[in-house]
Amino acid sequence: MHKISNFTGTARHFTGSMGFMGRSHHDMPISQPQKRSLPGAAASSPVPARGTLVTLSFNVPFNSDLTGPEPNEIIYASPGAFDRWTFPEGTADDTPVHELPVHTQNVDNLRSLCNEITESTGGNLQASIMCAEPKPIPTIQPLPLKSLVTNVCLYGETEQVQQVRGEILTRTPISLRSATVEIEEKLVFRNSAVRSDVLNHLDQISNATKADVFLLHPKQVDETASFTGALDGGPDSRLRCMIFGDMETLEHAKVRVLIMIDQILNRHVDTMNLELSMHTLISGRGKKNIKSIESMTNTAIYFPPCFPRLYGYSPRDSIRRAVDEIIITGQNVENIMQAKKKIHDLVMTTKSFIKPIIVTESKIDNILLERLDKIYKVIETNGSYVLMPSLGLQRGAVRVQGTDVLHVERTVREVMSLAGQFYSASWWIQSSDPSQRQPTPADVRAMLSDICINSGAEISFESFNFHIHGSDDAVKGALVVISNIPFVKKSQHTISVKIELANEHKEFVSGKKNGKINKIMSHSNVQIIFDGFNEYNFYIDVRGGQYEAIKNGLELVEQEMPASIAFHVPDQYHKRIIGIGGQHIQRIMKKYSVFVKFSNAMDRGGLGKEEDDIKVDNVICRTPARNAQNLDLVKQEIMDMVEKVDAEFVQEHVVINRLYHRELIARMDKIEELEKKWNCKIIFPSTEQASDVVTVSGPEYQVPQAVDEFLGMVPETHEIAFPAPDDLQTYLRSEEFPKDVIEKMKSQYVVDVHINTEKPQVAEGAETAEEKVVLSYTRNNAGGLKDAIDFLIARLVSKGLDAATVKGSIPRPKSDSFEESLPFFESKLLHRAEPAIGTDSPTRSTFGDENGEQSGFFSKFRKPGSMSSFSSLIDRRKTGTNSPNSMFKHASSNASKASLVSLESQGSGYRNPWNDSGINLPEEEHPNGHHNGYNNGISHVHNNGTWVQPTPPFHNPNSTTSKFNFGAPLTSTPGDTTPRYDPRASFDSGRPSTSHSLSGYPGPIGPPR
Repeated sequence: MHKISNFTGTARHFTGSMGFMGRSHHDMPISQPQKRSLPGAAASSPVPARGTLVTLSFNVPFNSDLTGPEPNEIIYASPGAFDRWTFPEGTADDTPVHELPVHTQNVDNLRSLCNEITESTGGNLQASIMCAEPKPIPTIQPLPLKSLVTNVCLYGETEQVQQVRGEILTRTPISLRSATVEIEEKLVFRNSAVRSDVLNHLDQISNATKADVFLLHPKQVDETASFTGALDGGPDSRLRCMIFGDMETLEHAKVRVLIMIDQILNRHVDTMNLELSMHTLISGRGKKNIKSIESMTNTAIYFPPCFPRLYGYSPRDSIRRAVDEIIITGQNVENIMQAKKKIHDLVMTTKSFIKPIIVTESKIDNILLERLDKIYKVIETNGSYVLMPSLGLQRGAVRVQGTDVLHVERTVREVMSLAGQFYSASWWIQSSDPSQRQPTPADVRAMLSDICINSGAEISFESFNFHIHGSDDAVKGALVVISNIPFVKKSQHTISVKIELANEHKEFVSGKKNGKINKIMSHSNVQIIFDGFNEYNFYIDVRGGQYEAIKNGLELVEQEMPASIAFHVPDQYHKRIIGIGGQHIQRIMKKYSVFVKFSNAMDRGGLGKEEDDIKVDNVICRTPARNAQNLDLVKQEIMDMVEKVDAEFVQEHVVINRLYHRELIARMDKIEELEKKWNCKIIFPSTEQASDVVTVSGPEYQVPQAVDEFLGMVPETHEIAFPAPDDLQTYLRSEEFPKDVIEKMKSQYVVDVHINTEKPQVAEGAETAEEKVVLSYTRNNAGGLKDAIDFLIARLVSKGLDAATVKGSIPRPKSDSFEESLPFFESKLLHRAEPAIGTDSPTRSTFGDENGEQSGFFSKFRKPGSMSSFSSLIDRRKTGTNSPNSMFKHASSNASKASLVSLESQGSGYRNPWNDSGINLPEEEHPNGHHNGYNNGISHVHNNGTWVQPTPPFHNPNSTTSKFNFGAPLTSTPGDTTPRYDPRASFDSGRPSTSHSLSGYPGPIGPPR
């Protein structure tokens, strides 16, 4: 054991066996973080005292908008699956999805469970359920409304309520989902029917895992793609095996289906056991090590789910896969044994560093329910492992494990940043108005359920105190509703909202000598306290006695929170961008009020710490959220100083049959050469994902070439069939056919033609035999397939082929001319032919026919003299000449009327010479700036410098009547006209967005502070 100080705190170093991970996280020696004593700290604790009666309301994430398969696509359904996932006959077409039998049955089971809990406790704990569709909350950006939300409300003692909450979540099939596995039709069909052994195996999978399994027809494609309605060999010709169930059930059933496919392919199957925490460690970053083993041994390795029994739910009588079982399939036993040995060697050479951390207890369940996919991405990216507590325990102990201190540290920071996406708030009613009717327990339950359904937050109520937990918008939406309740408005109260943020941003938010925070407190009449939590995060506690003050103070604090963007710039460009003495980067930072930080390999842990093929974000731009719109501008200016071959790392997804991934992985040496040639990285999906998508990442100008060369390694075939007379059959097998057709197809279209050497037999009832021709090519040359088929058919028509009888040909579009699209563009390269109209010319009836040339496709190309040269355009742009005369001076006499329209003015002003559409742009319609100030919710500036505020898209002039007789009308809060924008749509901020929040950081639009 080695203590690593000043970096990872209590990180521990282990080698060899990882048996210590079998130890429960409850026994971890984690000391609670020390917090400084604050005035009113006792009152801010959201945990009620023992024995206190509390009402708790929370939503059960059933995912009731999950749709089932179309009935007409189903070939096979496991027992009972068809009735659960399809509507009965005669159901109206507009029936909502949440009324599917499977969803209604889940709600009924939950209602029975709540009744059972109430009866078993003798009424000491009351559990009720409510289902409703959420409604938008005024002053909060409208959220995507789900079909139906199921809410549970519990009333009883604190300890009992928390225990029952966990029991409900773990006994309910929450977060239902579906997965699809593509299967080649020839693997499961025999004599035009599904093989009986395949159907029996699917029944066994469904019976063992209790998942619902369907076998569906291929996806429907455009019937005009070919005469047969589908393209042979395309991805849409495969059958689909669709699986439904909860998270763990789905994963187990999907792996069993994949193993079944491998067994159909005559592959051997074997298993091995390895400590769960070591799975992601030996896999390496991005599964690099495992893909290398699969490449060398020609095997497929299936790992179990990373988070077994995390949600606690298990269908009755289901058989679960061992949590540490790894399944390996290969062509022979020797390959499997070789893969096992290489995995064992990896385990023996893998070092492990462990770091226990504390996460806010109330946020653990939010992370598990809403951010588990982010946790998995962090684990896969860093090659680390995170041990999370089970759902419903609400214990904040988390353990992070990795092969390197740097990877552990990155994982910890990513996990802690997820906690910052959730807020917590408390509303204490100190003294109520005696003249106001107080709510009864039934009123409280109805009130909390309604708030919870519409906001998405989890709310508890005890001793006239509200405690709220959830995403930022969910918490703020709940506060809006609570502020409109009469007995709350007419009482003295204190409100506290807690935001969690990384310690490194403390000075960024507070400003020099706490200048920013002091200014916010003086302007909004709130108290802001920085409360330490642990070595990574701290709390920003915003307190006040009035809701409006809290609302304004919270918005101002959010505007000062950091928004950031991170991207990769090769280290060799850093000095050029920084400049001598930092003059270049300082100019950029001052221009946009954005802080820019560079880090090289030494800063990231020393040379050799980073893999050369993994591009790590080494440039971070950070600014207050109110200035977030400048982040993209800074990035663009920095990337302008980078060569095109290295600039702007992007990703492109390529769809390749997942079974062919094994063939490509076996050629890993050629793929590595391709990666070095184009400075790109090709990432294959993990085997258990069963995905067809391969990701190619690299510089923006290099990725297309890398994708083209990579697709050159992927062969494809296309088959066409046609009735062939004897003369045509003889020609296809003559020496003349290879010279006339096969060689030209190979040289001109890079397509090989394959024909059976033996003549086909005439089928019964047919006049002539059917000939089949197979065309083989690589994916990067698929674009020329249609032309190659047309060339082949044209050659064979002269030998007696009837083109109308060809099956598998690809017909051309309705028109090969560009004329239909050109009227919308008025291009200077191509233009549509104008109708004959009268002109002032005594010798020509139309423009451009002085040579008397016949109209044709090539005549639509501009002659060299019909457009000023590119250099003249650039010169004119530099000098800023916008005069009509300067444009006409370079125009030639044969310019068409269509092009002249784009140069002339339809009104009194002159058109922008760079607008070649013939239509005024919005900014040109109003040259004086007097245009509509309400345009898509974006504020516009008048010449006098004043801002025109947009109409909020959620503004409702009609007030909403409250459901409760003690409540007040739910109206829009006056004064909330702060414009909102969406910086997260174009970049990833330092404070990641929540699942319910798409609006970014609210803030006034104006010059940077």
